[in-house]
Parts: sequence; structure tokens; C-alpha cells
Amino acid sequence: MWKTILRRVMLMIPQIIILSVIVFILAKNMPGDPFTGLITPETPPETIAALREKAGLNDPLPVQYFRWVGNAVKGDFGTSYTYHLPVTKLIGNRMINTLWLSLLTLILTYLIALPLGLIAGRFQNSWMDKVVVAYTFITFSIPVFVFALLLLWAFGYTLEWFPTRGSVQSGIAPGTITYFLSRIKHMILPAITMAILSTTGTVQYLRTGIIDAKSQDYVRTARSKGVPERVVYNRHIFRNSLLPIAAFLGYEITGLISGSIFIEQIFSYSGMGNLFMSSITSRDYSVATALILLFGLATLFGTLLSDIIMSIVDPRIRIQ
Repeated sequence: MWKTILRRVMLMIPQIIILSVIVFILAKNMPGDPFTGLITPETPPETIAALREKAGLNDPLPVQYFRWVGNAVKGDFGTSYTYHLPVTKLIGNRMINTLWLSLLTLILTYLIALPLGLIAGRFQNSWMDKVVVAYTFITFSIPVFVFALLLLWAFGYTLEWFPTRGSVQSGIAPGTITYFLSRIKHMILPAITMAILSTTGTVQYLRTGIIDAKSQDYVRTARSKGVPERVVYNRHIFRNSLLPIAAFLGYEITGLISGSIFIEQIFSYSGMGNLFMSSITSRDYSVATALILLFGLATLFGTLLSDIIMSIVDPRIRIQ
């Protein structure tokens, strides 16, 4: 397995280089520059030209690229033009919120998807199976922003069960139980929204896996030996049907981290997704490029994590 991991890590090196080039080119082709928002009718052109020269924006593109990569390797992504803070510190504060939101979403996703997939696969073509299939069609077809706005209107503004914005109530001292409970309360509604929409693939994979496993020889052999039906499903059918889900676990984690952009924007949640959208609208290129690079790296490491998990749960696919 270690040879497989090493081979995958070596393959990631050229992928990371290509990713950095694409991110740099996209940033340079975005309209305007970080100082566009500073231009007013009274701003002298010499002032803007001096700022561009000081930031190195007039240097040749290869020089700018290698300077940016060299600083990024050292963990220096520059300073935010909007917040006037180091980009690393700014993203680090928001990353904690996004990671907690993604973790809660992942837990809720499997708490919802595993029972539904098991019921749909075990009781195929029953009314319960049809309800689950209808549920997956709805969650697959409804847009994220529409569903999020509906839940926000229903449970945030109408019933007032959950907060409608932010990641924690202001005025609470960090480190206290009240602070922790406030963070959890602010995460519940966004996490439920993301979890419900993220269950579609897991439910369908599990349902299909259970239906296919029911007709396998080892299942018929277990039943012919008089093994109880509950044991057949728990130890044979359900266990083997989890392999595809385990393979996609890494993609699921990174997908939640990078896919929380719309959710964080709608719920005004202080995470990386909200920061990314604000950096795009304010042309804060140092923050935007750093976040795009981090999202791309998360996708690559998610692929590696999925391969590792699949090698652990199914030794037959290990590359020797």
C-alpha cells in the first residue's frame, strides 16, 4: 500500500504545478487589478502607477509567477488589499469555521443517507423504496440556492428556530460553553441544508450495491446454511455494499469544503466560501488566488484519500 501512496504522491507533483499555472493565469486575466477600487476622479494616475510598481505588477509574467510560487511555498500569500491582513492569517481564521461546518455536514449526511439507502435496497420496489427514490430525485434536481433560501425563510425567519447569519453570536467570550453552543446553533441550519442535498449519491450507491449483493453467490450460500436474515444483511450485504461509498469518502470531504461557497454566502457564514466570494467582488486577488489554489489542492488530496481508504477496505485493488 505504501508503494501505491508514494506513486500517487509523485503523480500529484505535476498536477500541483499545472494547477498553480492555471490559477496564476486566471488571476491575471481577471478584469482590473487590486488597485482598481481605489481609483476615483480625484486620484492622480501617478499614485496608482506607484502602487502597481511597488506591488510588482509591472514585472514580466514569469517573474511574477515564480515570485508568487516561491512565497506560497513558504506559506506567504501576501497581504489582503481589502482587510489589510496577511492572507494566511485571514484564511486560517475562516478555515476553522468551514472545517467545522463540513464535519457536521458529513456526519449528518451519513446519518440520513445510510438508513435510507439500506431501506430502499432491502425493500426494493416497495412503497418505502419508491419514497426514497422520489427523495433522491428531488434532492438531485433542486438548486442549492433555492433549497437554502427555503430553509432559511422557514426555520430562520418564520419559525425563528435558528440564527439567520454569522457563525457565532456577538458579545460571547470565546472558550466558554455558551460560545461553543452558539457556534453549533449557527452551524445546524447550513449543515442540514448541505447534508440533505449531499445524500443523493450516497443513497443511490448504497441502494444499488445492496440490490446487486442480494443476488450474489455468497449471499445465497449464507441463506442456504440457515443464517438469520438480519445477519445476512449486516455482515454480508450491507458490509460489501459500503465499498463504493468508502471510495468516495475523500471526494465527499473535499467537495463539502469547496462546495460550501453558496451555502456560506446565503447564510452569511464566516467561512472560506464567503471569503472567496467577497474577495472576487472586491478584486482582492491575493486572497482569491490563495483560496482557489487551496480548493484545488484539497481536491487532489481528496483523490489521494479516497485511494488510500479504498486500498484499506478492499485489499484486492492494491497496486503491487
